[in-house]
Amino acid sequence: MNVEELNERVRKICLSFPDVIEKVSHGAPSWFARGRMFVMFMNNHHGDGRIAIWCNAPPGAQAALVASDPKTFFVPPYVGPNGWLGIRLDRRPRWRVVTALIEQAYSITGVKKKTSIL
Repeated sequence: MNVEELNERVRKICLSFPDVIEKVSHGAPSWFARGRMFVMFMNNHHGDGRIAIWCNAPPGAQAALVASDPKTFFVPPYVGPNGWLGIRLDRRPRWRVVTALIEQAYSITGVKKKTSIL
């Protein structure tokens, strides 16, 4: 798949969820749920040679996935320290996995964290 086809496939997945909007953020196509970004499509970001998405991920997922398959998964710059996950699309990923990870990113984005009354 070329860049446009990969972007369109990601777009279709992201826009399949309720109340999602797409807009360009930081120069990249990005998708927002509940006012917060959950996926960015990156094409050779600052010359890194990757066609990838960066997506929100639950605690621990980034480390586990990068350790299990570092050719597909990576820690993206800027948002990686906050637990976001990079997924290479130029390496023929398993699209069921990509879809599940995007769905997970959507579901955790904007969810209010429980606060302690203590």
